[in-house]
Amino acid sequence: MKVLILNCGSSSIKYKLYDDDQQLAEGLLEKIGTAEAQLGHTVAGRKKLVSVHEVLEHHAGIELILQVLVDPEKGVLTSIEDIQAVGHRVVHGAESFSESTLITPEVVAKIEECIDIAPLHNPPNLAGIYAISELLPKVPQVAVFDTAFHQTMPDKAFMYAIPYVFYARNHIRKYGFHGISHYYVSYEAAAMLGRAVDELKLITCHLGNGSSVTAVDHGRSVDTSMGFTPLEGLPMGTRCGDIDPAVPLYIMGKEELNLQQINALLNKHSGVLGISGVSNDFRTLEEESAKGDKRATLALEVFCYRLKKYIGSYIAAMNGADAIVFTGGIGENSDIVREMVVKDMEFLGVELDAETNRTKKRGEAADISKPSSRIKVLVIPTNEELVIARDTRRIAAAN
Repeated sequence: MKVLILNCGSSSIKYKLYDDDQQLAEGLLEKIGTAEAQLGHTVAGRKKLVSVHEVLEHHAGIELILQVLVDPEKGVLTSIEDIQAVGHRVVHGAESFSESTLITPEVVAKIEECIDIAPLHNPPNLAGIYAISELLPKVPQVAVFDTAFHQTMPDKAFMYAIPYVFYARNHIRKYGFHGISHYYVSYEAAAMLGRAVDELKLITCHLGNGSSVTAVDHGRSVDTSMGFTPLEGLPMGTRCGDIDPAVPLYIMGKEELNLQQINALLNKHSGVLGISGVSNDFRTLEEESAKGDKRATLALEVFCYRLKKYIGSYIAAMNGADAIVFTGGIGENSDIVREMVVKDMEFLGVELDAETNRTKKRGEAADISKPSSRIKVLVIPTNEELVIARDTRRIAAAN
């Protein structure tokens, strides 16, 4: 079954085309809303093609992507009718969705209800759904939610210690994100360890410009670092992560900032960028730290220390762990971060093989722990699009 996967952001569309589990093509359309939108399109075995177009909204962007996929020279399809299903990454499903689902008018209405708590993400996700409904009206669509995997968290993990009425009336609670990635690497970790996922206690660390860590107990998310929004948890590229909630109020008073300004400060100007004053790119931070930049070093130390604390707390919450899994752009590629995080955790049974950690090949999964390590340390490249493709294929075939 040929399945098109769409991940629509506010000004971009990522896409991949699969035939069962085989990837046929992928691409990224950026700068939507301008006359200089850039499309990078790659077909397996061919050179990447880059072109510039006027694309003013998502409907036009998806129309362009479909045209490229059927182009005699650039594409891989003879007709758009070859597309048998479309899967959408949807960031927020709140408490309405605990699994992937076939998109119906009722499902669309539920996703629209979540716009209040995901104003930056759900509208472009919906734009993709609306566009496909018009361009491919007979093709089944499936929504795969970033929050769904975390719906197994117990009440004690997702409730905030604020008046209960705010949960009852406004659904304010921890939701968690990156669920598709945490789900994927959990099952891949089980395969690497030669055991069933429902036998394992795992701590999965999705580390990128946005980062989160999840406690996965016997295949179920029981706690995760991101919360009501992706701002909670680890310090990230530009997000502050966990801070005293009085801090924003204090800054607003001292600096005379309004709500929009403090929101921008916490989301776009904080994290490792705010600490270092250099960059939100960990590669740059590592380079500058090696040159002696103390603030770049501090940013790395704060990030790794906070992740170490989360890992320790999740080991305590689950009464042990079988493996710590690193994924995401930083988790997969930064041996420095991995080493800093698990350093001095031997008392918990975590023993890193420093040489294997440093020499692990880019893009490959690896066990980077010593044979004697009671808690294994794994690096697993994530593949969220493959999860979406599989769920889309399964649900579309059943309907």
